[in-house]
Amino acid sequence: MAFGQSSGPPATARQLAQLLALLQEAGHADFRDARGPLGFTQRQAGGKFTRDEAEQLIAQLDATDADTDETAAPAPPLPRRTAADKLLEGIPTATLAAELQRRGWVVLEP
Repeated sequence: MAFGQSSGPPATARQLAQLLALLQEAGHADFRDARGPLGFTQRQAGGKFTRDEAEQLIAQLDATDADTDETAAPAPPLPRRTAADKLLEGIPTATLAAELQRRGWVVLEP
């Protein structure tokens, strides 16, 4: 086999399109952009894959995508606002800060 030649039949256009879509979902612009993070060869960075390579990479990216969907934690529920919260919203910030300082707290502006 000559240098730079693939060892198998080339990937189909459908495989390449699916692979590119999965790479873009993962945050890469194209094959060259994904070369370093995914360890592509120069040939693969040019968009040339064998069918076996494309199948393996598609399976790997699908598995990674499925893992991130399952482990995503649901958003915590918003806390209920109490009557005290509503009352405090009506008091000016300067008044609240002055009262806290009077009680010995250190107040800093965000």
